[in-house]
Amino acid sequence: MSSQEVEAVVVGGGQAGLAMSEHLSDCGVPHLVLERNRIAERWRSERWDSLVANGPAWHDRFPGLDFVDLAPDAFATKEQIAEYFEAYAEKIAAPVRTGVEVTSVRKKAGKPGFRVETSEGVINARYVVAATGPFQRPVIPPIVPRESGPMQIHSSDYRNPGQLPDGAVLVVGAGSSGVQIAEELRRSGRSVYLSVGPHDRPPRRYRGRDFCWWLGVLGKWDAETPPSGAEHVTIAVSGARGGHTVDFRALAALGIDLVGMTSKFDDGNLRFAPDLGTNIANGDANYLALLDEADAHVARNGLDLPEEPQARELGPDPACVTDPILELDLVAAEVNSIVWATGFAVDYGWLQVDAFDEHGKPKHRRGVSSEAGVYFLGLPWLARRGSSFIWGVWHDAKFVADHIATQRRYLSR
Repeated sequence: MSSQEVEAVVVGGGQAGLAMSEHLSDCGVPHLVLERNRIAERWRSERWDSLVANGPAWHDRFPGLDFVDLAPDAFATKEQIAEYFEAYAEKIAAPVRTGVEVTSVRKKAGKPGFRVETSEGVINARYVVAATGPFQRPVIPPIVPRESGPMQIHSSDYRNPGQLPDGAVLVVGAGSSGVQIAEELRRSGRSVYLSVGPHDRPPRRYRGRDFCWWLGVLGKWDAETPPSGAEHVTIAVSGARGGHTVDFRALAALGIDLVGMTSKFDDGNLRFAPDLGTNIANGDANYLALLDEADAHVARNGLDLPEEPQARELGPDPACVTDPILELDLVAAEVNSIVWATGFAVDYGWLQVDAFDEHGKPKHRRGVSSEAGVYFLGLPWLARRGSSFIWGVWHDAKFVADHIATQRRYLSR
């Protein structure tokens, strides 16, 4: 098996890996980026066909390159995003090796650095950056047995309505993925049930500005820790059909049956928690609180932004909220498919170093791990709220690259 030496190895050729490569190059750190598939592979093959970015093109990008032939306020398709990252890799001359899988990383015994074993040989590196991001292992809660009847897939395997068998569909999860998939299925003519858990529900636009802009000027992207109890609360926002505010009342009016959190399956019946009304109300409160903060910011700074009183008109709760379905016979309801939009878990089985806690979560501060020479990038709340977003990971990568460069200077003396 061949071997080589390099100062730093970056594992992952998506947005985190490319951001890391740019800043390592700026710091003069020789490195390789290893990607087991293609650049930005998850955008290509692990997203549904109609997916677009949830942030506008002026926001969801790196500072050094605009999207080609895309209006600043438009939402890039998944193909445009993959092409964007390919173009960026070429622009910065990133040393990316595609089709190379990292199988293990181990600390060298009695000497600095790491032995990186790959599908194409061994690489010895002084530094290793895990830039594989948060979407590594799809999570499907063990609620409905596979042999129970309905086809069950994770949202990462969903492509379009024609992929699913005839009949009704239950979509579990009311974050951005769940609500967009549920709406697409309903517009295709399917009967749809949407299981709604706790969520934040920002306005897509308010007073002429996108919610990404509001989170920026209100300092929310820079929050360093999530509110207590909200570490895993999803954000219900959509860039689909030109971008619109997610409104669960509108989804109900479209014909989607809203239900509470999916809790238990027993003898063909699926049970839902009696929390739908509470989850909708809390999402509304989050929505209205952001409008309040935005209005206060406008008044405080004398901004000339048009008032939008109609944004506060929520309307009455639909019948599916006031008289919720708590139990559903899947056969009687002809539910032949379940789409689990229930998120992902990280998978660092290949990274065999002392950088994880007893629950397998990375131990780090702003991406600098407890194992000297190992770094993490692209994780939610790595340094701030924006850390897992395209623009946010670019700034986090600069901090990590600067840390590596500083350590190199110490070791060179």
